[in-house]
Parts: sequence; C-alpha cells; structure tokens
Amino acid sequence: MIHFVILNNRQGKVRLTKWYSTYSQKERSKVIRELTGIILSRGPKLCNFVEWRGLKVVYKRYAGLYFSMCIDQDDNELETLDIIHHYVEMLDRYFLNVCELDLIYNFHKAYYILDELLLAGELQESSRRTIARLVAAQDSLVETAREQASLLGDLVKQAM
Repeated sequence: MIHFVILNNRQGKVRLTKWYSTYSQKERSKVIRELTGIILSRGPKLCNFVEWRGLKVVYKRYAGLYFSMCIDQDDNELETLDIIHHYVEMLDRYFLNVCELDLIYNFHKAYYILDELLLAGELQESSRRTIARLVAAQDSLVETAREQASLLGDLVKQAM
C-alpha cells in the first residue's frame, strides 16, 4: 500500500501531496521536512529507496522535481518506481512535457490524474489510454460547466 505521495522541487518546496494514511497536520509537516532533507541530501548515484520509520520511501527525480512514494516494508520497490514513472508519463502526455509551473498553476489536474491512477493507496488503473480518456471527459465536463455558468451570468445581467 502507498501511504503518501510527495512531489517537491530541488529547493525542497512541496508542489503536491496526497495522503492515503491518517496523519495529523503536525505529523504531515514533520514527515515532509524529514523526508525532504533525506532525499535532497542523497547523491544522484545512490539507489532510489530509503528505509524510514519501518516503511520504505521510493523516489525518483525527473528534471527539477522529486516524486516520492512511501510504501510498506514488504511492498515491491520496482513496482512503485514503475507507478511513479507511469504518473510522470501521464503528466507529460497531458501537459505536453510537464514542468514545475504546470503543477503549480494546474495542481487540480495533477491531483485528478493521480486520483485516476491510485485509489486508496493502491494502483487503480494501469492503462494510459483509459486515464487519458477519463481526464479528457473531465475536462469537457468542466468546460461545459464554465459555458453554462457564463450563460447564466449573462442572463442574470440582462434581467437586472
């Protein structure tokens, strides 16, 4: 099971977090500080697995972002690396070469893609095509809602 997902940049700023296990806000802050320090201090030639508090943290650096997932001690690290890679590929496909600014300004899309990929800390959907189709359907629903809200706003203005 994946306990949490953390995306941060090389300076240690958190860009996205998703928690699948219960942590208080104070504990979340402590976990983020602790893991960010551990991961950022590791050399690029070291392995991408860290044992931490009886769990394993699997991370991978893509450009200027670190994608980290915390898993149980007996879970497969390589499968988790594959899930991270799968998520990055989906972000790349959606944002056409994802960068940190895409995650800052469109964080809700990054969360939606992650939610389509993982459910309660487990891999939900492995098909890139299915995830892309679901995200496109969500985008069309959002666009339809915006158009309807705009029309409703125009009708209210005319009525006044």
